[in-house]
Amino acid sequence: MDQISNISQLFAAQKYKLTPQREAIVNVLLDNEKDHLSVEEVYMLVKNSYPHLGLATVYRTLELLCELHIVEKMNFGDGVARYDLRGNDHSHMHHHLICSVCGRLEEIKDDWLVELERRVEREYGFNVTDHRLDFKGTYGTCKRTGCKKAKAEADKAVS
Repeated sequence: MDQISNISQLFAAQKYKLTPQREAIVNVLLDNEKDHLSVEEVYMLVKNSYPHLGLATVYRTLELLCELHIVEKMNFGDGVARYDLRGNDHSHMHHHLICSVCGRLEEIKDDWLVELERRVEREYGFNVTDHRLDFKGTYGTCKRTGCKKAKAEADKAVS
């Protein structure tokens, strides 16, 4: 079953409809999965298909997707809320490596925390239902090539 069908079933299970506009927003997230888009970026991309769609609709849809645990709202230290699709193949969010020099973001799909969850449950009687782990640091090979921070600084200098 494809991701749209799965998401449609999640909507239906909670008595929501996956309207064409909502589906367009989900498709933008699916097509740009590695980019961790902001609300504004989703809005600009979905406007190509639905020019009359408002920014408020995009906000509401993304919040609903968060509520339904289809996406995760994240902040990678740049002050911008970004949205990350949850994988169907894992019960938890994936993890991230975030370069504090260039802003490069890489996903870790393996779940390395299963044993830690078991230990937390055993030692504290706490049932972990989800977790998220972000590693912040620098890449030894960071040369600021394709650097988000350098691009932002260059854009500021031009304006």
